[in-house]
Amino acid sequence: MRVLDAADPRLTPARTIGRKAAMGWAVGGALAMAVSFPPWDLWFLAPAGPAGLLLAVRGRRAREAFWLGALFGVVFFAALLTWLINLGLAPWLLLTAIQALATGLLGAAFAVAWKRPGRMLTLPGIWVAVEALRSRYPFGGFPWGRLGFSQADSPLASWVSLGGIPLLSWIIAAVGVCGVLAARASRRRRALTAVSAVTVALGGAFVLPAAATAATGGNATSSITVAVVQGNVPRQRAPLGQSQALEVTRNHAQATRALAAQVDAGALPAPDLVIWPESSADRDPGRDPATRAEILAAVTAIDRPVLIGTVLDAPDGRARNVGQLWTPTGGPGATYDKRHLVPFGEYIPFRSVLGGRGDLALIPRDFRPGDGPPTITSGEIRIGDVICYEIAYDDTARAAVRAGANLLVMQSNNATYMRDDQLGETRQQLAMAQLRAIEYDRAVAVATTTGISAIVRPDGTIQAQTGTWRTQTLVEDVELRTTRTVASRLGAWPEALAVVLPFAVPGWLGVAGAGAGRRRLIKHSGRPIGP
Repeated sequence: MRVLDAADPRLTPARTIGRKAAMGWAVGGALAMAVSFPPWDLWFLAPAGPAGLLLAVRGRRAREAFWLGALFGVVFFAALLTWLINLGLAPWLLLTAIQALATGLLGAAFAVAWKRPGRMLTLPGIWVAVEALRSRYPFGGFPWGRLGFSQADSPLASWVSLGGIPLLSWIIAAVGVCGVLAARASRRRRALTAVSAVTVALGGAFVLPAAATAATGGNATSSITVAVVQGNVPRQRAPLGQSQALEVTRNHAQATRALAAQVDAGALPAPDLVIWPESSADRDPGRDPATRAEILAAVTAIDRPVLIGTVLDAPDGRARNVGQLWTPTGGPGATYDKRHLVPFGEYIPFRSVLGGRGDLALIPRDFRPGDGPPTITSGEIRIGDVICYEIAYDDTARAAVRAGANLLVMQSNNATYMRDDQLGETRQQLAMAQLRAIEYDRAVAVATTTGISAIVRPDGTIQAQTGTWRTQTLVEDVELRTTRTVASRLGAWPEALAVVLPFAVPGWLGVAGAGAGRRRLIKHSGRPIGP
């Protein structure tokens, strides 16, 4: 029996479509992929993105495919990042354009790989490789919008416990590629193969991750009570409204004192840990007496450790965005410094040109990336703190889990990106937290200033969540787990393998094809070939 490659000449040749049709496929695929993400959550449309791009560029020259890929990226990121308009048009347009350059490379690479053998493996690998590239460059990368992040509520989500977001992105891209191959197959068998790939992806999502997690061991070691305080912030968009840092701190302190009163009255259980969001104390409590007094009063009232989000002044004039643990007896203690900073949020690229324009005036100084320990310890709780934008980076939560974290915490301040009821950014971020919970088999406590705050179970389901633009506190029991999932053990290897595939597979198939041809010649001639 001979196994046909996707590039076998007996398959119906792909006819290069017209330019307008190609643009239509690129735009349609980008829009379908965009609405697979929150807040639309049509996750089943995600494979249409790779499929649409492939249909647009197959059979074309790399240069033309680059521009079609760039068009795909402009449409996708412009739709996905509409919430960035709240900072002004310039950041939205600039970030969209930068990401479109990456998808332009993706389109060109797709066009080249389409003409080579092994494309069922190489094309999804190229997709992941470009995601890896734009997650690192420029400005430290922008991993938002990776294909796997669309699947928080999908049956495919459980794949992340095996290979993280790169594996999930690869699988979704493979489903899209298989769909294109099935559509152009000249034989029913080829179509059946492509459909079987989808079945394997879905079936494997139910069986393999659970079996792998069971094999690695690790269960809940204990259960604790966590309180997540969402104190709310002023809704003014002017710099004056956003600079009312002490008011934000007072909001969270008052909410914590109200929680303490309910605990004292027996209405709520005493929490083992209280969590405030990022920037809940936006003035350095070591230098601002009023801020320090508010925090100490709240910590004393609740008589429990409180993880606050604060801004500390760095010696070089920049700021440090940190999670800091305060205790009733010791005051400020261990900190986690945010490592991955968001461009146009915590620092302004080309500040001399863009720094004072529009709502970028809300960011008066740049932050400094941290390099300290990834965990904070409070009794039996090993907190893996992830601050806001960092949830999109694979290495942040992974480093915390490998360092022994049994609870993940995401502290965030989404007020800058929210206007009225526009929830795209906070919903997309919550979906990432859900996937990290599955990836590492950890509960995730999400604390935000304005919503959506949440408690996420280790299976990725939401145990409780708040509304937006209101003061609200969640008090929930959560499990502390020590499981080491396959994903936490493999680390970046699945991504590295996916990146290598586009280069390795054509070579392997070429060598295998040459060997097969040599054997056929020997068989027909009856004598060896060569010296």
